[in-house]
Amino acid sequence: MAWSQSGAVELTCTKKWVETPDSVTFELSPNRHNVTFQFKPGQFSSLGFDIEGDKHFRAYSISSKPGDSKLRFTVKRVANGLVSNHVVEQLEVGQLVEAMAPIGKFNNVDCSPQDKVLMISAGCGITPVMSMVDDWLASDTCVDIEFLHLAKSKQDAIYFNKISRLNDSVEHFNLKMLLEDSSGTDYPQGLISLEWLQTLVADFHDRTIYLCGPTGFMQVVKSALEQADFDMSNFHQESFTPAEPEPVVQDTAPEISQHVASVKVMVPDFGVELDAEAGSLLLDALEKGGVPVIAACRSGICGSCKCKVKVGQVLSSSKETLTEQDIENGFVLACSSQIQSDVEVALT
Repeated sequence: MAWSQSGAVELTCTKKWVETPDSVTFELSPNRHNVTFQFKPGQFSSLGFDIEGDKHFRAYSISSKPGDSKLRFTVKRVANGLVSNHVVEQLEVGQLVEAMAPIGKFNNVDCSPQDKVLMISAGCGITPVMSMVDDWLASDTCVDIEFLHLAKSKQDAIYFNKISRLNDSVEHFNLKMLLEDSSGTDYPQGLISLEWLQTLVADFHDRTIYLCGPTGFMQVVKSALEQADFDMSNFHQESFTPAEPEPVVQDTAPEISQHVASVKVMVPDFGVELDAEAGSLLLDALEKGGVPVIAACRSGICGSCKCKVKVGQVLSSSKETLTEQDIENGFVLACSSQIQSDVEVALT
């Protein structure tokens, strides 16, 4: 099976189990035999779920290994999260799920390691780094792995039993954990800091570091490494937080008044014309108008909401997955583009 860069494959949920009180793992299988999935360990896929008659996409890191006959994902419940709550509570074995082609620069192929690595994760951020570790171990690559994970408690630590077994059975896998609640455990209590990093992994300067977790957590780790004069060319992180907006102006854009409070969004292909607040996200307007735009990561990373601004001006905070030709031709990512004027949009 070839994972198309422009489409999705329909898979079946064949297994699902509870990881922690607020997270589940599930496996997706192809609907025919002798199929394997190829991707770079650490990448993610945009998954489409049918919820109350509508298709909703979200981006989730792949936690299985390349070459497996099934895709495995772990999803943690997000407060008021439409898709995550659906997956945790309502996804059942036998249901169909669409999977977009794998994507993502955070992987152990494009970000190749030195002989020694330090994997740092928190919460559901463990999923892509676990895929990398599984790949190294399966290929008998003698990478010396320090694995530092932060969780609320042992019960809330995703893959706790698995990483504990690896720690006991694999000589070059060394687990270190920080728990916010360490009562009744052998693990230290605390939040990540340079002091803890120096204490738990004294030779981190000699390692390639891979980081994934909540935005605030990653900011703290990155700042600590910079404070320690770490060679940041050996630092790689997964980020679903776009940069500050950059202006994208079409040649036909009208002059914009700073006092404009409302703008028009037009999508002629779908007969849509609606009013939106100046400065609001293009994605919000498209979804409000019922335009069938796919929005998976909703953070300007996966590229699923790519569309073309034919007339008007937007401010874009991310250009991930867009080529120079795409940008020249007016393509933007709707989830990270703020509307600045009346705009005319096309999905292709």
